[in-house]
Amino acid sequence: MGYEVWGLVRGQGNPRVRHLRQLVGDVRLVRADLLDQGSLISAVERVQPDEVYNLAAISYVPMSWQQAELTGEVTGLGVLRLLEAIRVCSGISASRSPGGGQIRFYQASTSEMFGQVSESPQNERTPFHPRSPYGVAKVYGHFLTQNYRESYGMYAVSGIMFNHESPRRGAEFVTRKVSLGVARIKLGYERKVRLGNLSASRDWGYAGDYVRAMQFMLAQDAPSDYVIGTGVTHSVEKLVDTAFSAAGLNWRDHVVTDTAFIRPAEVDRLCADASKARDELGWEPKIGFEELVAMMVDADTELPPAATARSSRPSPGNAAPGPRPGRPDVRPGRRRPCRSRRSGLPPGRRAGAGGSRRAGTAGR
Repeated sequence: MGYEVWGLVRGQGNPRVRHLRQLVGDVRLVRADLLDQGSLISAVERVQPDEVYNLAAISYVPMSWQQAELTGEVTGLGVLRLLEAIRVCSGISASRSPGGGQIRFYQASTSEMFGQVSESPQNERTPFHPRSPYGVAKVYGHFLTQNYRESYGMYAVSGIMFNHESPRRGAEFVTRKVSLGVARIKLGYERKVRLGNLSASRDWGYAGDYVRAMQFMLAQDAPSDYVIGTGVTHSVEKLVDTAFSAAGLNWRDHVVTDTAFIRPAEVDRLCADASKARDELGWEPKIGFEELVAMMVDADTELPPAATARSSRPSPGNAAPGPRPGRPDVRPGRRRPCRSRRSGLPPGRRAGAGGSRRAGTAGR
């Protein structure tokens, strides 16, 4: 009993497929592309999902400036194509509402939509003012999800996720860049790590906690959007200090600031007000900031030398933090009706007989 998980992969010769099968061999794969409407329709028809989690995006913020058009196509219009695939396969139209047992859709929204914030902390009613092509594309996908819910009666929700991290975070993101840098300095491979804006502040949480929130959202009787975060912010400098301290090092001896890693339009401070998720979903984070940072440093210190060397060469670009929903921790999936047997489930969880499938997209 549990989830039957399907993951969407793109490309005929995608080199990541083999690694993915080794990492999560119980996940079945289906080929499609967020740039191709027909392939998404075929994927939905084949899998017949109960839940669809859209975690795919070009989410590295500096790349969204370098490839702004592609970011709009994937991160923005990709949401439209996926919603349309679900609508078409479900036979939903303006004159035909969805019946019982409809596909439930989760869209990974982001705190980067808030951008230049007008209030802090940020909740579901805080106005959006994105400061990057990535943030703008995410706002489009967020409002489109709301529009399909209101226009077609579809069960479609958005989780406005603040930064969620784990040892599987990409090496180009500041949390992982720092943990890898600490590991390599600790092991004697390097002496310095170069970073951008150390004063930028983020609400960092553990990705596994945020996946629980995604599941809780799709288990409710009625669809709604939720902000998910810890409600506690830390600066990049604090992140660096915590990471180096976990390895018994002084960060001031090893960190170099580099203006090449400064964003064109910086987002200075993001902090979540997740009171709605706490009250309605019964969700709270379990892993704190210090434990998360130590977990990442320990994991990178234990990597084989060759893997550490490969991982320590991130793509050029801004090292300031940016959320990336859909790293491998955020596994694509579908709802299982028989979840009343699990512990720690939120109010409103529906139980039923038999198994079901989940399908999802991961980061490009």
